[in-house]
Parts: sequence; structure tokens; C-alpha cells
Amino acid sequence: MFKNHIKIAWRSLKMDKMFSVLNILGLSIGLTIAILLFSFITFEKSYDTQYKNNKDIYRVLVNTTGDAFDKEIMATAPAAVAPALKSELPTVKHAARMLQHSFGETAFIKANNSNFLEKRLFWCDQELFSIFETEFVKGNAASALSRPNTVVLSVSAAKKYFGEQDPMGKTIKVDDKTELEVTGVYVDYAKNSTIDANLIASFNTTYFYKEPSWGNSSFETYVQLKENTSKSSLKNQIQQIIDKNIDKEGQWYTLSLQPLDQVHLYSKDYTNSYTSRPGNISEIKNLSFLALLILLIACVNYMNLMTARSQKRAKDVGINKTLGASSKNLIARFYAETGLLTLIALCIGVLLSVAIIPVFNTLTDGNLEFSFLLKPDFILGMFLVWLITTLVAGSYPAFYLSGFSPSSILKPANRMVGNSVIRKALVVLQFTASVVLIVGVLVVYQQLEFMKNKDLGYTPQNVVAVSTAAIKTYNNKHALAEEVKRVSSVLEVGLAQGFPGMEVSGRTIHKNDQDENGKGIQTNVSDASVLDVLQLKLLAGKKLPNLKQEGDTLVDVVLNKKAIDYLGYTPEEAIGKKVDMQLGDGATIIGVVDDFNFESLHKPVGAYAFHNNNYEPKSYLLVRFNSVSVTNTMQQLEAAYAKVSPDSSFDYTFLDKNMEQLYAQDRKIAKVGLLFCLLAIFVACLGLFGLAAFTAEQRKKEIGVRKVLGASVLGITQMLSADFLKLVIVSLLVAFPVAYILMQKWLQEFAYRIDIGWLVFFIAGMCAVIIALITVSFQAIKAATANPIKSLRTE
Repeated sequence: MFKNHIKIAWRSLKMDKMFSVLNILGLSIGLTIAILLFSFITFEKSYDTQYKNNKDIYRVLVNTTGDAFDKEIMATAPAAVAPALKSELPTVKHAARMLQHSFGETAFIKANNSNFLEKRLFWCDQELFSIFETEFVKGNAASALSRPNTVVLSVSAAKKYFGEQDPMGKTIKVDDKTELEVTGVYVDYAKNSTIDANLIASFNTTYFYKEPSWGNSSFETYVQLKENTSKSSLKNQIQQIIDKNIDKEGQWYTLSLQPLDQVHLYSKDYTNSYTSRPGNISEIKNLSFLALLILLIACVNYMNLMTARSQKRAKDVGINKTLGASSKNLIARFYAETGLLTLIALCIGVLLSVAIIPVFNTLTDGNLEFSFLLKPDFILGMFLVWLITTLVAGSYPAFYLSGFSPSSILKPANRMVGNSVIRKALVVLQFTASVVLIVGVLVVYQQLEFMKNKDLGYTPQNVVAVSTAAIKTYNNKHALAEEVKRVSSVLEVGLAQGFPGMEVSGRTIHKNDQDENGKGIQTNVSDASVLDVLQLKLLAGKKLPNLKQEGDTLVDVVLNKKAIDYLGYTPEEAIGKKVDMQLGDGATIIGVVDDFNFESLHKPVGAYAFHNNNYEPKSYLLVRFNSVSVTNTMQQLEAAYAKVSPDSSFDYTFLDKNMEQLYAQDRKIAKVGLLFCLLAIFVACLGLFGLAAFTAEQRKKEIGVRKVLGASVLGITQMLSADFLKLVIVSLLVAFPVAYILMQKWLQEFAYRIDIGWLVFFIAGMCAVIIALITVSFQAIKAATANPIKSLRTE
């Protein structure tokens, strides 16, 4: 019996090729998206599962208290935390710290008489390899970093720095000052690992190993608990350790433990995370919803297209029932047809998925590989997708068509079969989803354009930040600045600790002695000319002095208006006032600049200070240049750099490009949203096409009579199209409020955002109407131009 069902299903598919192609096309698109998203979600959820002790591994989080840091959660902890937890908590089996080189700056590596740039160098405790099992191909994981001035390389890094030579025992030089001996080579961490270091150097080498602080929260810290240890039971014990080491007045944070299986997907809002592979659980949820939505639309298309053929299938069903076929047999037959068609669509979907994996990886910053499609979990998942799609897509046609009464079907007067309300409701649902996606894409792109064109309070265009981390002395850095000033296209030059768009030093500014909590402030040690390089607006006072006498302990600061507002001064009143902001014995306000967006527009403007306390290094040379010849300017800057520091590589960042990186996630959402939108509209059009075909088939006798009585092709086309236009209007009425609510919620993530205007809805509505009319007109014109004699002679 099953074999007969398959044969009949195959004949049915061949008999009406157009409908079969439309069904397969719609389902193939839906299944392709489902396959890709299923793979992506599975991969994202697989992060760090390769570590056998992953259930016992936790990352230490710092939860700030009071108003100073606006209640943020940091993914990094003070250097003193790891050794304290290991020594004072018996349930902690291992504890390890990670410090990204120079708090995230690029490392200049000299190896094998060549210069390199390295962004993934970390200074780590030896116990890191006990927490995260790391496979060594050379050296011993248990002792490779036990001594200071040692380093281990990944296999790819070893090949990069030493080629085919054995790197063991050789040395590399970091930032032209620290020599490290290579004591091991490890297998590259997997693409689904939070730990993604290329070089791991001994933490013993750093200043922080000898003088661990409870204040500087810059060290990503992991602990491995002993088996069956309850995380909740440690909360009070950890607080006791803090109370023991920090006075109550100085406790600006509490500590908590984040399970390793949450680190990748649940850390979007945490600051200071080291990983270069951040995940986002909201993105997973949104993509899952969109994939299911498109797959559902594809299933609805199948239902509509199958019922559009109901007139042709009705006699077949009636005859089969008259000859003794039961409803159960007919249901099995229709499900067999659906299953065969879905299987064909699934095979096409898998092939399409393989073909577009590179494009998908580009859009989502994913790491999917072709081999992932061969894993047992994926194959099982695809079987479930096929089964569920078959059951959902085949349900309505199977039960609807098999339920026809043979007596009513075979009576000419009762050929008009079907529940049009359900079909129309499904089409409304399809277009509602499509319109919501259209509105969503338009709003996202408007917000991105708004951020791109918003006045940031400074001018990042035509400014380049040249890293000076490898230049040892201030005199050499000053010599570099003088060399750069000789370049004809250079307008302004200044040395600074950092630049807008990157983290500098976080401190706390206090109004007075009674202000215990204070307010968080970003501080940037810089030259006087940096304000001119950034083109900041000076509201009162003056810039930092050009020169500072050696041994001068007085600190001058230029604050932004946000900081001045917190202190309760006007810009003019603030000049000459002392301010407590953890810069030695006190600082004097000598200038006030207007507010500027030194972070992304997701966040409101915070307090910011430029100062001349030379405790922190000036790691960047900021250069403003004219845009006549960027290539020629960069070549001259590189030549100037090579003249001052010939033993290190030239590393630079354009400020406008760096700011764009802050919105990479938003642009990714826009690209993926546009892709889903186009696919959803296309699949929805297939459903509308199916309903138009159904209507034309049901009304062909009426159309024939109207043509005989003199109706024009245009008149009949307008009559048929008007019915579908009503469905589109209904979908717009439903979609607009839904889209408005969803996009307002998305916009809440931005401190600076657009207002959703009527134009967005007008454009989305017009797009939906035009697309619907084009889709329907094809079937309407076909029905209107058909020979009326053929439709009238059927009786």
C-alpha cells in the first residue's frame, strides 16, 4: 500500500508541474533557512562543551555598586581575586587569570629576525591549562609557564613566527623590550572555544603577579570548582574574602560566578570581555523566530497551493471514495505526496545550504563548516525537520481533501468547495509577517544612517591613531611626533593614552568629601594638541599646557560638560577648581570641552577627562591629515615611523573605521534582516499566487459568463485583484501596530535613536501593495484572457 501511495504521489507531482515547482521552491527556501539556522544555533550552543570539566568551570564577574559605574557588570576581576579564591576556598580546585596584552593593545613581536603584529597575546597563570584542557604538541602543559619570561605558541602562531623551524628554546621579543623563551606549542583552540589565544605568556612575568591589587579590575578570571560544589553556597564565602581584604568604604563591587556554558551567549552587556568571538542569546532567539516564521509561511503556501488544486482533485477523491477508499487511506495518500515533495525540497535545501554557507558566515560572522552537516546530531535534526514540516504542511490538504463527500463532489452544483476564510486568513498572516519585516528593515537602516551622520561632538574623519606601544621612551615618541609634523598633508599631531571609541582609564570623580560613591569617569592622559586633532569645542578655560616640568606633581585636567554638570558648576565657574578624581594629590580644572560621544550611541555621553599626569603611557600618536591622498599620507607616516622605530611594525587605526566597528552587530542585524525580508516576501508571494490560482479556478465559469456578456479583460482583472487588495489592506492594519511595538523595543537599546515616522509605514505599505498586485495580476490576466467557451462547456 505504501509503495502505491508513493507511485501515485510521484504521478501527481509530474501531472501538474507548475504547482509542484512552486511547492518545492517555497519549501526549499524555508528548509534552507531552517537548516542554516539550525546549524548556526547548534554551533553557538556548542561553545566550550569540548572541555570535560565544563560543568565545574566558572568565570568571575565584578558587579559594581553605587552610582559610580552605573551598575555595570565586568567580565574582568582584580588581580588579587584568583589567588585569594584558590587559597581561602577549599572547594576551588584551580584558579587562573588572563590579562590581554597592554589591556587590549596590539603587541609588537620580533621573532626570527622579523617583525609581526599580534592581537591575541595573553599573560596567563599556569593553571589555565588545568582548567581548559589544552593539547600540547611540544612542551609540557603542567610546567610550560611555571617560570617568568616564558611563552607558549599555538601551532598556527608557531608556523607564522618560525615557519618550519622548531620554535622550542627560541626567543621572541614583545614591544621591543620583553624577551620570552618559547617553552611549548599547543593545538589551536577550537572555533567554538571562548579561549582564543594565539600566544600565552607567563603571568609571573608581569608586575601584577608580584603586586596583585584588589582595585584594578582588568583580569579575566576563571575558577574550576571541585565536583558537586554548589555555586550558591560560595556567595557568602566570597563576600567574606572581600570584607577581609577591602574596607567597607572601598568596596565598589561584589563578585559573582558565571557558569562557563553561559559565557558565550549571555555576556552581551558585560564590559571588558576578552573573547574575539562574542555571542548573543537575543540574536539566537530572533534568528530562530524568523527561521520558524519563514518555514511556517512555506508550509502555508503548500496548503494554499494544494487547495488551489482542489477542483481538479475533487473528482479523484469522489471516485476513490465511491470505489471504497476510506478517509484514512486518502489521508495516508496525501501525506505520502507531501512527504515526497518535502523530501525533494529538503534535499534541495541541503544543497543550497552547502552552497551559501560562506555567504551565511559573512553575514552572521559565523564559523560554520561543511563537515558540520555530516554530524549525527545534524542528520537527526534534519529528519525531525522533514517530519514536522510534512505533518504541518500536509495536515490541511490531507484532512480537507479527504473529507470531501463523494455525493456532493460528483454533483455539478456542489463543485465550489473549500473554506475560503481559512485560506484568506493564512494569506493575511503571510503578508502581515512580510510587512513587519519590511518595516523592521527600514527602521534598522534609518537608525544606522542616523548613527552614521550624527554629530558626535568631535570629528573622527581623517584622523589616524598610530600605536607607539613599541617605542620605549617619551623622547622617542616625541621624536616621532616631530617627524610626522614634517609630512605635508598632516594638519595636527598629538600623543594620547587612547582615543574615542576605545576604553581608556576608568576612575571615579567626587563632588566633595561627603560624596562616597562618586561618578565613573574615563580619563585620558594626552598632549595639549589632542583637542585640536579631535576638533573638540572648548567651552571655557584653555587646553592642557604644552610642556610640563619634570618632577611637577600638579595635574591639570580638561573635563567635558557632563563631568562639570555632575560637579554642579557652570563651565566658567569650574575653571581653577580642584577636583578629586584619583589623580594623585588632586587635580585642577583648567578647561571644559563640550560633550562628545566617546562610546557608541547605544550609550549616553558619560564623564570624560583629558589630563597630564604621566603615570599612564601615551600609547597612540593621533594625526589629523587632509584627505587629498590617503595612500600617500600613510606611506609617509610609515616611513616616519620606521625612521624612529625600525625594529617594530607600523600599526594604525582610522578613528572613523574604529567607530564603525562599534556598530558591526547592528549592521549584521540589518543584513540578515534584509535577507529574511526578501525571502519572506518571495515565499509569501507564492502563497498569494496559490490563492489567486484557486480563486481563478473557482470562478472560471463566472469569468466566462462575464466575458460572453461583454466584460473587458481590464475589468475582470480589476475585479479579481480587488479581492486580494483587501487582504493586503487587512494585513497592513495588523502589521503596522505590531511592527511599531517591536521596533520601538529594539530602538530602546540606543541612547540616541530616531523617531519612527509615518513614511516608514507608507513605504512598507506601498511595497506590499505593489508586490501583491504584480503577483495577483499574472493569474488575473491569465484567467481574464482564457477562452470562455472552454470554461462554459465543462457542464
